[in-house]
Amino acid sequence: MSMKPLMICETLLRDAHQSLLATRMRTEDMLPLCPALDEIGYWSLEVWGGATFDTAIRFLGEDPWERLRALRKALPKTRLQMLLRGQNVLGYKHYPDDIVEKFIQLAKTNGIDVFRIFDALNDLRNMEKCFEVVKAVGGHVQGTISYTISPVHTDAAFVQMAKDMKSMGADSICVKDMAGLISPYIAYSLVKALKEEVGLPVQLHTHYTSGFGTASLIKAAEAGVDVVDCAISAMSMSTSQPPTETLVAALKGQPRDTGLDLAKLADIARKMTEVRKKYASFEAGVPPVDVNVLQFQVPGGMLSNLVGQLRQQGAMDKYYAVLDEIPRVRKDMGYPPLVTPSSQIVGTQATLNVLLGERYKVIPEEVKQYFRGYYGKPPAPMDPVIQKMAIGDEEPITCRAADMLAPGWEDAKQEIGDLAQSDEDVMSYALFPQIAKPFLLRRKQGLGGKEEVAAAIGEALYQQANSRDAKPVMAAGPAQEGSMWKMAARAGIQRGW
Repeated sequence: MSMKPLMICETLLRDAHQSLLATRMRTEDMLPLCPALDEIGYWSLEVWGGATFDTAIRFLGEDPWERLRALRKALPKTRLQMLLRGQNVLGYKHYPDDIVEKFIQLAKTNGIDVFRIFDALNDLRNMEKCFEVVKAVGGHVQGTISYTISPVHTDAAFVQMAKDMKSMGADSICVKDMAGLISPYIAYSLVKALKEEVGLPVQLHTHYTSGFGTASLIKAAEAGVDVVDCAISAMSMSTSQPPTETLVAALKGQPRDTGLDLAKLADIARKMTEVRKKYASFEAGVPPVDVNVLQFQVPGGMLSNLVGQLRQQGAMDKYYAVLDEIPRVRKDMGYPPLVTPSSQIVGTQATLNVLLGERYKVIPEEVKQYFRGYYGKPPAPMDPVIQKMAIGDEEPITCRAADMLAPGWEDAKQEIGDLAQSDEDVMSYALFPQIAKPFLLRRKQGLGGKEEVAAAIGEALYQQANSRDAKPVMAAGPAQEGSMWKMAARAGIQRGW
């Protein structure tokens, strides 16, 4: 077993505020923290990807590329890491290979060193292109296992997946436990198996939702994990990561002593405590520990969004009925891990099933596309009866979904025209046309990017494009889960709600 110091990836600038503050932390509040963060000696700082790109444009009126460049300049000593959704890039659907390739090239040029690449279904075909391009541009390929629990998700299956990712060119393996499900002893056994049988560095990412967090990281350290994800204490726990300082203190003087300076970390925590007060209106409001996650496997962001949406509908009395329905829908769909975008797909269908009082009375188009195979191959066979309800006698595709997509870069470039001043602008439009176009238009007109304006324009365009004068019964939620409610809204529109 390795006795090297345990290394830490700090999530403060990405997943921590995505989990606790609806991804609303602004670049102006990140930059003052950077000099101190850069002196700590982290293995990496997670600063980009996930929902941050979408949210920066949609709600903050910020250019995510400018944020990345500013952080790269402010953090010259530390590796910068991003979360990449495989063929989904940073969106909720598959993009063509030329978009994927160009995105990775731009991300690397603008400052990303480590690409944590995952697929919502753990379908390696949806990760292959990303691996290939990251290798070509000289980035670090972190092949990622979306950790979940089901009859088909076993240590042996995860180890085999890691071996396959190694053969695809992975530089390291990440166990991404997005719902905080991994218990201390499972963390030990899985990490030990990965270290012994795969032979690549292993990183563990978990959330504190279940209360397992710190204990699981310590057991993983005992098993030889190389890097773990933590969040500075002022932005830790609940649906975020375990606190950095707690782990550093727990391992002090032990074989895996991190060697990090607690006083320096405490100083960052004090500063972040003050910054967090500015975002009080975006607090998720979920309990410090929610053991419901162990039963329903619902990630924290999905859970808090579900609560908000049910409140809007005056349907909070249906909360536990929806939670009960989510595992049933997940089983019907072949046990997908609940992570973007599969969490939205499963969550939307479960909510409709409960609110309409009849299972699969309404099936959104995204759910039909899932059953058609356009999101990839599920971990287990889908329920044939439910599949027939969704798509009739259609035969699902068996190829890689992106093989069905025509190239998109040149079309995007032509469509956005002179509103785009750079390839980065074109890419923002290619990924999120409905929000990037008004953002780029406001910039050209010299208007400020106020959050309310950005949200209103983006939502108005969405409604114009989709409603045809019909009003959806559900409003969009936070950016990281908003598409879940738009799916439901579209389904309602189609059925004439």
